[in-house]
Amino acid sequence: MMYNFFRMKKYWLLLPFFSLAFSLNVTAQFTRYIIKLKDKDGSVFSVSNPSQFLSQRAIARRVRYNIAISQTDLPVNDSYIQTILAVGGGVRILNVSKWFNQVCIITSDPTAITRINALPFVLTAAGVAPRPANTNNKSDKHAKPTINVAASIVAARPGSPNNVYNYGLSYPQIHLHNAEFLHNHHFRGEGMQLAIMDAGFLNYLTLPTFDSIRTNNQVINTWDFVAEKQGVNDAHPHGTNCFSTIAANMPGTFIGTAPNANFLLYRTEDASTEYPVEEQNFVAAAERADSIGADAFSVSLGYNTFSNSIFNYTYNDLNGNVTLIARAANMAAQKGIAVIVAAGNEGNNPWRYITTPADADSVLTIGAVDKNRQIASFSSFGPSSDGQIKPDIAAIGTGAVVANESTGQPMYGNGTSFACPIMAGITTCLWQAFPEVNNMAIIDALRQSSDRVSNPNNRTGYGIPDVKKAFVALQKKLFAQHIFIDDKCKATLQWTVKTASEMNCVLERKLPADISFVPIDTLQVISSFSKQNFTYSDDFTELSAGDAISYRIKMNIAADTSFYLDSVTVINTRSCKIWKENILISPNPVTDILSVKITSNTPANIDLVVKNLLGQQIYQTSHTTTIGMQTLTIPMQQFSSGIYFVMVLVDGKKAVVKKVVRG
Repeated sequence: MMYNFFRMKKYWLLLPFFSLAFSLNVTAQFTRYIIKLKDKDGSVFSVSNPSQFLSQRAIARRVRYNIAISQTDLPVNDSYIQTILAVGGGVRILNVSKWFNQVCIITSDPTAITRINALPFVLTAAGVAPRPANTNNKSDKHAKPTINVAASIVAARPGSPNNVYNYGLSYPQIHLHNAEFLHNHHFRGEGMQLAIMDAGFLNYLTLPTFDSIRTNNQVINTWDFVAEKQGVNDAHPHGTNCFSTIAANMPGTFIGTAPNANFLLYRTEDASTEYPVEEQNFVAAAERADSIGADAFSVSLGYNTFSNSIFNYTYNDLNGNVTLIARAANMAAQKGIAVIVAAGNEGNNPWRYITTPADADSVLTIGAVDKNRQIASFSSFGPSSDGQIKPDIAAIGTGAVVANESTGQPMYGNGTSFACPIMAGITTCLWQAFPEVNNMAIIDALRQSSDRVSNPNNRTGYGIPDVKKAFVALQKKLFAQHIFIDDKCKATLQWTVKTASEMNCVLERKLPADISFVPIDTLQVISSFSKQNFTYSDDFTELSAGDAISYRIKMNIAADTSFYLDSVTVINTRSCKIWKENILISPNPVTDILSVKITSNTPANIDLVVKNLLGQQIYQTSHTTTIGMQTLTIPMQQFSSGIYFVMVLVDGKKAVVKKVVRG
């Protein structure tokens, strides 16, 4: 349910700057403004010392994914902020954006804006919201006609008894994506941080839905960017509903998609009106989450028309590069964050299309379907105006199970607002398993695992993802192997793969005489899911030169799934056969000529070596034999009487050692 969060059109940055184009009488209708600054000259911060403005977790994300610290990470010049505050007129700072080098202020004095515009470091000043008392939209844009409350709730299939959770009513929205597979293998959001931007999180501090996250202190940061305060437990319930699809932990009743993640809850949306200041609020929240170290965003917000039509967007504006919120979403993605966004609920409305920031090219945009995989009629259409496939994928948004904001018990709701957090939680769990790959690789794995990947459309994009398939694809992406044959007729296979104690690798081999592959070894570790190195040595004794030997590695993940990681075929370049039974040395004792009769079925290099009792080599000769029987000789008459050891080497390998008496 989007609660109609999708209302906007043409953004203020595209228009002439209001402070210059409007008269003071027109400007007076605004009290909140964006002041865009020219530079960050004179900053006391440096990209070479990021710990001054980024947490170690945020820095680690950049290092892990090779993301450079840039000027956009530097805080806004504080001396500029202090100068703006000093112009008078009751100017107060609401929030600041370092990414876009701008400041959001509030003032009721239009002449203060004139003075700010005159400052040498100010690029523009533009109004983005009126006085709260002067709003022309008193209705609650988040009214709830799409919520079907508990009367429609029926018993849900709980899934396999082998599942770690009894999902209760939420099983369909988990199982549609095989997300129970991730939960069963310990990927439930542990160690991950997920930020949610919304209109409020009413009663989340008291509802039983969130008992676990309160007990475990999983909400690590909150801020209300609308009311300028720490708490977000009031205002609107929309965020509560969305949050529950991720964080609920009510066994047998309602389980979210990432119940063990840590959360950052931010109110950026004012439910009673629609103005561009909410986009600026989103930017400030995104930057705060990034600086703390968030891994992913869940964004069930969208804009296309405003309470004041001068701000409205057109469809052409939705190309991912125009609106402030789309540019902010893309910037977050550039910082290594996975940004998951609701497509919008405009499918039955004249607008029809996705809203912003669903148009951002680096976000994962989510459309809505029901549990039977049918498209929700209200789900917004793509593509974006520049032709991107949007939505990217789809999740349950018709009959989604969400928490009732009054009781905490599950109820049903409709909207891409719910499809978005369902998928945000799943994305977070998948990334928990594969932190080696970056945000865009995780997004691509979800797209490629979807049921319309070969034929995407403008309603569900690439389709409904299967995270078990995405998991397998990422396993194969990170898998590496090497094989070599040494000079002693041994093949050594080495491979690296992520595995855990409930998983194993079965090595299969196919020799020339085999009809099919035969398992030859099973390798397993006792550990949590991590990268492991495996080695297997295979003896090529009795193989002939030119023989082809094929190997393949099958991975079993408990009873859930099996798949082949890779296969390889090698050619044995030399004969490894030893013919002990075909080598005859006579006579013994010997006085003159010692005969060495060799029968072979392939050519071979033969070395004859004679050593005395002291182990000293006193004779050596080399021959190349052909197929069949051949007789080689050793002139023993040249040696004095005594005991000797005659050694026959075939292709460098010791085949026979025999004690011989020289009479």
